[in-house]
Amino acid sequence: MKKYLKIALVIVAILLAIVGYFGYQIYKMVMGSEPLTGKQEVMPSLMATIPPITKGVADWPSWRGANFEGKSATIGIKTDWSNGLEKLWQVNYLCQGKATASWSAPVVLGNRLIVPGRDVNNDMVFCINSETGELIWMGSYESKAETAHGPGPRATPFIDDNKVYTFGRSGDLACWQLEDGELLWRKNVKDEGGVEPSWGFSTTPLVFENMVIVQGGGKALAIAYDKLTGDVLWKSMEGEVGYSAAITMNIENENKLLIYHGTGLSCLEPKDGKPLWTVPWLTDYFVNATTPIISGDIVFHSSGYGMGSQALKVTKSGYTVLWSNKVLEAQHTDPILIDGFIYGYSGESSRNTGQFKCLELSSGKEMWSTNEIGQGTTAFVDGHLICQDLKGNIYLVKPEPTGFNKMGEIKSAVDDVKNPAWTVPVVANGKLYLRYMQQLVCYNLMP
Repeated sequence: MKKYLKIALVIVAILLAIVGYFGYQIYKMVMGSEPLTGKQEVMPSLMATIPPITKGVADWPSWRGANFEGKSATIGIKTDWSNGLEKLWQVNYLCQGKATASWSAPVVLGNRLIVPGRDVNNDMVFCINSETGELIWMGSYESKAETAHGPGPRATPFIDDNKVYTFGRSGDLACWQLEDGELLWRKNVKDEGGVEPSWGFSTTPLVFENMVIVQGGGKALAIAYDKLTGDVLWKSMEGEVGYSAAITMNIENENKLLIYHGTGLSCLEPKDGKPLWTVPWLTDYFVNATTPIISGDIVFHSSGYGMGSQALKVTKSGYTVLWSNKVLEAQHTDPILIDGFIYGYSGESSRNTGQFKCLELSSGKEMWSTNEIGQGTTAFVDGHLICQDLKGNIYLVKPEPTGFNKMGEIKSAVDDVKNPAWTVPVVANGKLYLRYMQQLVCYNLMP
């Protein structure tokens, strides 16, 4: 074989290897299931006696806390992190198997912590004693799931009185008895015309009055079920499902629903699902995943993929765009509003490189930006932000519009993080809960 042919074949082989490598990386990013890493445990025995349900002074019963704002009512936290935080307990059994990745955040009511998980064939729900880490009860149901970023649940549960609602990535909405885990009813949004999105159903259930509301997509973009029986009360709109939680908003002294779906933000009548208005917001892959922020009659929303952010002044009959820019692009990490300023991560949520920014809500003006704390998620507690990057490191940040102020950090607060640690930190009753796939870690935040 002539020399130039050998060289050409070598070049072709190298190019094919490069294409194959990057093709695999793209496939893994879009459709792959992140393999579990770190210690994995078998499920422990249940507590011998089921303790009575208690309530705390700073519970976190639903997505982003009691008011969907990402803020904890805990006060008096430890702000000197030079010697770390006390680890109270850790469990490593929430995912059973190497390809069962789950991302749902926990919710907490008193001594009850609820967090979903997965084994090879089943969606699982764990009720853990929030004080001790002991397993109170475990529930499950069989559910077929594809492997795009793992078959486990993404949506955060919702605790309502003595019941808890979960929503699986394959569309199963379930109601459980909070005390002992009895499965009271289960429905699937596909039975109502719902269509599963590329990365699975992810919208946290919203319990409002007598309803529990989720996004179904397809012919049932939003669905309201009777929270006691699971009967369908109404279905509204058609189209591409989003990945954002439904929330309520008081508009002109009336409660309305905000649904951030795949192609925009819609305002609905909660009693019957009637659409009142829709803000077009078509994002690549229909990924509108963050939770809108409400301040009086202003709604702020943000998406990645080059979309940016927008602030709206709303009424029951419509809206006015106050400003729209690309300063902050929150892909699926929720910003937080503090004293008229928005704080949050901007950029691609699969790499630990990004910007953490502060914006003025009224104008959209960027106050400052930093790349010192990677890319990640954040929660607010006692005048501070706790930020977790995708590697499992956590940072204590004082939110000030005058400049970035990092007050402390703890490296590897979550062990053995080899894939992005996407799950948002949760702060309840003086404790910090960090979840990464099969792991759930509890730290003491109090002095």
